[in-house]
Amino acid sequence: MKSALFTGAAVTLGLLLASIGSAQASTPSTTESTASHQPTAQARLHGINKAGDAYMGWLQNTTTTATAPTDMGTAAVVEGIDVSSHQGNVDWAAHWNAGKRFAYVKATEGNYYTNPYFAQQYNGSYNIGMIRGSYHFATPNDSTGANQANYFVSHGGGWSRDGKTLPGALDIEYNPYGDTCYGKTQSGMVSWIRDFLNTYKSLTGRDAVIYTNYDWWNRCTGNTTAFNSTNPLWVARYSSTVGTLPGAWPFYTIWQWTSSPLDQNHFNGDYSRLQALANG
Repeated sequence: MKSALFTGAAVTLGLLLASIGSAQASTPSTTESTASHQPTAQARLHGINKAGDAYMGWLQNTTTTATAPTDMGTAAVVEGIDVSSHQGNVDWAAHWNAGKRFAYVKATEGNYYTNPYFAQQYNGSYNIGMIRGSYHFATPNDSTGANQANYFVSHGGGWSRDGKTLPGALDIEYNPYGDTCYGKTQSGMVSWIRDFLNTYKSLTGRDAVIYTNYDWWNRCTGNTTAFNSTNPLWVARYSSTVGTLPGAWPFYTIWQWTSSPLDQNHFNGDYSRLQALANG
């Protein structure tokens, strides 16, 4: 269970950009207004108390541990975790000693927030020996996909072929601040995701990982298959089996199978395949 405490840097009031003209439009600073991002009552029950608090799988987050997976899709897996500001300064040595070999760290949200613990988490996981990457919590109602991809890359979402950096991940899931599908039609959501992914690839040379779950993907994209041959799937399902994959992906790359005591993930392959994903 993630802690509901959030001790990041304060966000002062200002004006959100009225419009984003292109991917090159100026990006807001973390001090711009987030007054419009008021968490829903449901989100508050899951520790999201203000803009920036969103995290992977927030709606699925429970106080119970899922049954240990029995259907992992492969005989070999690598264990990993993902973290956000909710974890604060992470004891990476403890996670390494527990067998974790990769990590994803929240870098950004929308076009208005950066994780104040990002440096400690991103660099700390790398320094202990983990292969690590960063993720972006998308808010498609705030700006274009291109704008948010630029914001992400500019604030920790980049990639380098150093053998220890995973491609960035697009966290696209339930909206903790309002309408589940962020006010977009299914076709509009697919277009937004494509805009983000195309921009991310143009900036980094890599296809971003897509983090989602079957219910949201089916509801908000019409279960589109548009990305299943290009972008690795990171599926969220808190169960002993991975279940039906969204978007007709033929297999998952990462499976987030529980949030207790923090988000835990299986990489679908052995360590050499994880290195291959890092190297591109």
